[in-house]
Amino acid sequence: MTYDPTGHLLLTPVDREAPLRVRRLRQLGIGEHPDPDFDAFAARLAKVTGAPYSMVNFIDENQQFFAGLHTPNGTHSAERLSATAAASGGVSRYMARDHGYCPHVVVRRKALVLEDVCDYPRFAGNPVVDEIGIRSYLGAPLIDRTGTALGTICVVDTEPRPWGRPGLETIKSLDAELVEQIHRREDGRL
Repeated sequence: MTYDPTGHLLLTPVDREAPLRVRRLRQLGIGEHPDPDFDAFAARLAKVTGAPYSMVNFIDENQQFFAGLHTPNGTHSAERLSATAAASGGVSRYMARDHGYCPHVVVRRKALVLEDVCDYPRFAGNPVVDEIGIRSYLGAPLIDRTGTALGTICVVDTEPRPWGRPGLETIKSLDAELVEQIHRREDGRL
């Protein structure tokens, strides 16, 4: 992990597993293109949690890619996620690795619940707070049968959300379901 020498806040964690993850994602044939099954899963995730935005996110050394994406108005842009894209109603499938909270989830290999990101100095300074207006986050790592953390599933909102233990249990349950779907796809059972 790296530290900001001026503020001593924890920045995006060092991800030593990224090259292994990229190889595994390529082996599975996922993580580089939008996937209708992952879009459907993201839509279901949003419905179950009541969140306006949800993602199936795969992370490489430099960026995040939302292979599954649900937005309130259903628009997606090929451009990088930025305040401009958010303001125009289109949300990108790409985001820099140092934006958002999914890189933390992948490196920690544990679910993360942020009911109000502004309550956590470590996370409040993340660019998605000011650029996009993200105020709450709920995510879990997609760890496959090889032990590789492929990415995450997550939901975000522009308002604080009381996710609590029910939210944590929900995201972990849906995470396990998607990992099983990925395994079935790899085994040719889908």
